[in-house]
Amino acid sequence: MWNWLRQIKDSITQKTTGLMRMQFWRKAVEDIYCNNPPHQPVAVALWRAVKRHNLSKMWFTKIIDEREKNLDDRAYRNIQELEAYAENTQSALLYLILEMLGVKDIHADHAASHIGKAQGIVTCLRATPYHCTRRKVFLPMDICMLHGVSQEDFIRCKQEKNVRDVIYDIASQAHIHLEHVALDDYLYNIRKVDFNIFHPSLQKRNTLLPLYLYIRTWKKTY
Repeated sequence: MWNWLRQIKDSITQKTTGLMRMQFWRKAVEDIYCNNPPHQPVAVALWRAVKRHNLSKMWFTKIIDEREKNLDDRAYRNIQELEAYAENTQSALLYLILEMLGVKDIHADHAASHIGKAQGIVTCLRATPYHCTRRKVFLPMDICMLHGVSQEDFIRCKQEKNVRDVIYDIASQAHIHLEHVALDDYLYNIRKVDFNIFHPSLQKRNTLLPLYLYIRTWKKTY
């Protein structure tokens, strides 16, 4: 389902077509939770996963809603808007993965939120050269304006310092999210042992490693 939704925007020439496809998946999710999935392989597999792992309908709805809003070909107004998109797509998918793994932990959810936002920002950056070949730029407008960079500068593949400064600022925000996860994990654990820095539990491996490995596999960065 994720790939189907992700590919809709790039596979259509009219927004109406995209809205129709989104509506199919919106109704499919409704039918799945009514125990009546459509006769479509992906929908049937999703229905089985929902039944087996008791997955929350809310996350599917958020993903579809956000993907539908994203059908509009316009740049993000600011970095917060990009992060909101990432939270409701990438992070929502990670919340579902945690549910499938049986992980019910606020700390894990917090990490998933930051990792999803970082992934969403990186995806936006990585897709920029491709979008520019189609004369489209989705990078946050506030950061572009801050450095005096226009969309045309990206479309023309300019490499001046102010263009690179835009990318630096956006990439730095992704890095902050990943740093926050690592720091928050350690601070959370040190609080649990009453700030005893020599406690053996602080030497254990991070229990979120499977989640990190999943992200690395997804990004194909091995």
